[in-house]
Amino acid sequence: MTGDYLAELTMLILGMDTLRDAELGYARTFLRQLEDTLGLALDKGARIVSNAGGLNPAGLAGKVRELAARLGLDAKVAHVEGDDLREAGLFEGALTANAYLGGFGIAAALTKGADVVVTGRVTDASLVVGPAVAHHGWTPADHDRLAGAVVAGHVIECGTQATGGNFSGFRSLFAAGMAMDEPLGFPVAEVAADGSSVITKHAGTGGAVTVDTVTAQLLYEIQSTRYLNPDVTTRLDTVRLRQDGPDRVAISGVTGAPPPERLKVAVNTLGGYRNQMEFVLTGLDLDAKAEWVRSQLEGRFTAAEVVWTRTPVRAGDADTEEGASVLLRCIGKDPAPDPLGKPFTGPAVELALASYPGFTMTTPPQKPSPFGVYRPEYVDRSRVAHTVVHHDGTRETIADPTDFLEQSAPDDLDPDLGRRPSPYPAPADTITRRMPLGTFVHARSGDKGGDANLGLWVEHDGSPKYDARVQWLAKLMSPRKVRELVPEAADLDVDVYVLPNLGAVNVVIHGLLGDGVAASTRFRPAGQGPR
Repeated sequence: MTGDYLAELTMLILGMDTLRDAELGYARTFLRQLEDTLGLALDKGARIVSNAGGLNPAGLAGKVRELAARLGLDAKVAHVEGDDLREAGLFEGALTANAYLGGFGIAAALTKGADVVVTGRVTDASLVVGPAVAHHGWTPADHDRLAGAVVAGHVIECGTQATGGNFSGFRSLFAAGMAMDEPLGFPVAEVAADGSSVITKHAGTGGAVTVDTVTAQLLYEIQSTRYLNPDVTTRLDTVRLRQDGPDRVAISGVTGAPPPERLKVAVNTLGGYRNQMEFVLTGLDLDAKAEWVRSQLEGRFTAAEVVWTRTPVRAGDADTEEGASVLLRCIGKDPAPDPLGKPFTGPAVELALASYPGFTMTTPPQKPSPFGVYRPEYVDRSRVAHTVVHHDGTRETIADPTDFLEQSAPDDLDPDLGRRPSPYPAPADTITRRMPLGTFVHARSGDKGGDANLGLWVEHDGSPKYDARVQWLAKLMSPRKVRELVPEAADLDVDVYVLPNLGAVNVVIHGLLGDGVAASTRFRPAGQGPR
């Protein structure tokens, strides 16, 4: 059983936890969940692998042992460490700095008999790669098999996102008979010895496993057609999906190449403090009301940065007061908290009876909160000691691969690999009426630091026009068209990659999210909301 607890934002939150208490730094919810399930897992012979260790895997392993002892259970607990580079002095001002590790440390712990393995910042897919390596006896040279496991791990890493959660085709779940209050079932990956897999879920649970739900997760938070992992470079353009029965999708054909020579590092720094106010504008003269309150306030703020945004006006006569209103947001950021306390919120409160008619705010004044800035970095593998502390206390250093992408397959590092050709012939003029792209194209969006990705694919509905629609989508989605559909990307770099086996294109919009989810002032800072 695998549990993925870490994201770029999660690492920042755990880093802030360690500022309050150096003994923390792990996902405490893991312990609460384990209290209810550890005994059953041991009875069933199910072993548990989780990256909930975060910044303190040794500390979490100790807590798991304490929990097992309190429950009267004999659990063999191991942990993987070496990813934490905060003390290495490589990244000035880093609150967190963690190299992404692969799955071979997890495999070593399982091979030696661990019942529970907790790790720090391994890649999400490593939680599946490690058990697959341990079970099938793969070596670092088994690139195709490892790549297949990476794909399986990527599909199930976000849990129910593979079974209908955050799925643009969610209405199909209810059309198939699922009740709206029915919890979605968690996905299961059956990984074969050759690296192929089947994604399924437990019978009787909600949601669905279809080619479309699996495609949705495959296109989540990826960049180019090459998915770089510490153990292997996975060629996403080789992935093939097939419905293999109810709630069963087979994944095959995945090929891999050696991994990159350097390791990616997730670095979070404290960016300062932020605060936010929301003003409600109702009725007529909305532009004038917004302009007036902004003019009254802007000269009184002392924060280093102030950003104003506004929701659009709804067309037509409103049925409710809320429907006749828009929100005017004011977000302040500063290196210090003081300019975002009373100097920020006080002037707004003082205007309650001295500004536009109907003046109101959605919440009382809030206190400023710290925010972080994420950036990716890269280090030589020699700076990272990938280490397993086995359940018996012995330590094992995991050897680095000896074959790397730069030497064996340097063409796979070409950033243009799989990129949509440009210029590309314009699609044939066959559109006879204007309609939403989402009518027959699904979407899934995500964030990678300051970049947003938007995966688009043609619905696998068995239509005889499917192939023509895939070709049409590939031709339609040029960077120019993306900027037309996403006006906020007008001045940004846009890449479009074609994944024909999936009937999909992946769009990467560089810089759309600024300094990442924790620092962004956008309405949807994580780039979600594709449809």
